[in-house]
Amino acid sequence: MSNGSQTQETRSIQSLDRGLAILEAVAKSSDPVSLSELTGLLGIDRSSVFRLANTLKRRGFLAYPGARKDYILGPSLWRLSREYDWSKTLILVSHDHLKDLAAATNETAHLAVREGRNGLFIDHVMSSHVITISGQTGELVPLYATAHGKALLTDFDKRALTSLLGSGPLRAWTAHTCTSVNQLAEVCAMNRARGYASDDGEYMEGIRCVAAPIRSEDGVLIGSIGISAPALRFSEDLYAICGEKVMHAARQIEAMMRTASQTV
Repeated sequence: MSNGSQTQETRSIQSLDRGLAILEAVAKSSDPVSLSELTGLLGIDRSSVFRLANTLKRRGFLAYPGARKDYILGPSLWRLSREYDWSKTLILVSHDHLKDLAAATNETAHLAVREGRNGLFIDHVMSSHVITISGQTGELVPLYATAHGKALLTDFDKRALTSLLGSGPLRAWTAHTCTSVNQLAEVCAMNRARGYASDDGEYMEGIRCVAAPIRSEDGVLIGSIGISAPALRFSEDLYAICGEKVMHAARQIEAMMRTASQTV
């Protein structure tokens, strides 16, 4: 074997690869996809494409919209998506980076996902300080009053926020809570521009937090990572410094998820 030998890529199963290409094409289309369109995409004979698509339809991964013979995604995909706990994957990929973030800042680090109108902590690593922020895994926190929650709302505009939270005043958890949807929309726009969210005693008096959104490969916001600390230890000039740290952790997690999804 020569010193310059390369690891050979495992050969794919052609029919499976083509079936997955069909699912991707249908998923990305805003309209039902015809057999002719799929034939053009795969570049093979029409009868072979029909057999592949019909197999996927028989298993419930594709469906016909009413009487039309074009294809849309079928119920099996939605059922699998609902049954799988995607947060488990995020925890597995993120935990080492969560530990690194806690070590780098010596503050409690949390990982969160959106659960309706709340943020849900799905993992955390404590700091070594005697006085520390707990925020246990499994705890629900309001989206609009926490750094993690606002990171999870990063892509929301006023219309989306109103649809989610309503148009009326929001509950004030402390004297610092943002209770206006209009103001919250401005905060979300600012967070989009700078890349991270923060809160200064908006949910709990005397606690300051920063968090950054985590996105999937196609840009969908799937979680947030951040730190929390007592305000006495977390001066305002640390927002930007720690903001860079949580953004760096988020980018590392995103890169790890992209690597995990690649075919070896």
